[in-house]
Amino acid sequence: MPAIITFIGKKNSGKTTLTSKVVTHLNTMGYKVAVIKSSSHQGALFDSPGTDTATHKAAGAESVMFVGPDQMVLQTGTTELSLTTLAHRYFPGVDVVIGEGFKQARKIPKIEVIRDQDHLLRNQVNGVIAVASNIEDTAGNYVFQLDEAQEIAQFIEKRFNLGQPKGIERCALLVNGNMIPLKGFVQDCLGETVEGFISSLKLTDDIQEIELRIKKK
Repeated sequence: MPAIITFIGKKNSGKTTLTSKVVTHLNTMGYKVAVIKSSSHQGALFDSPGTDTATHKAAGAESVMFVGPDQMVLQTGTTELSLTTLAHRYFPGVDVVIGEGFKQARKIPKIEVIRDQDHLLRNQVNGVIAVASNIEDTAGNYVFQLDEAQEIAQFIEKRFNLGQPKGIERCALLVNGNMIPLKGFVQDCLGETVEGFISSLKLTDDIQEIELRIKKK
């Protein structure tokens, strides 16, 4: 499962500019990156009125997905899923998921982007592990300039041990959208049990990956 970190800051603090540059550096370093942006604006559209997907949405479709040769876009109704749930559910195959916003995200490391000392968030939220600011004498254990995107990317790499050898994750367990760590032998037991059950169904396809969803009665 991916590492998760989010950039927070007041409006016009430069979050998007800095985040995009950090993504570029992480990509250049060989890591797969996904970005999830939080917005307080309602009615934001990914397509223009009059398009087929907009027509389906206006007709009452709860969710609409567009699939093209080079991209896939999902538009759905408001969900109160946490950043952790979104990352684990939609981007399990990347190395790191970077959020923009999500200042109230619990147990998620945050980098605060600051342009004005009068608008600090670190005293209002938890998990701020670093600061990016051009203001002199900015306090913090890890303080970066706003143009030090490469240094911030390296900080993220070191913080999450990106690129370090990891054991093969055979099974991933999500309960209510939150990942539950499983030791190796538990992964093996769970995986073999499910595989054994499925093999009895005599499927003809070569099974590469299994997804199992269980609703509690």
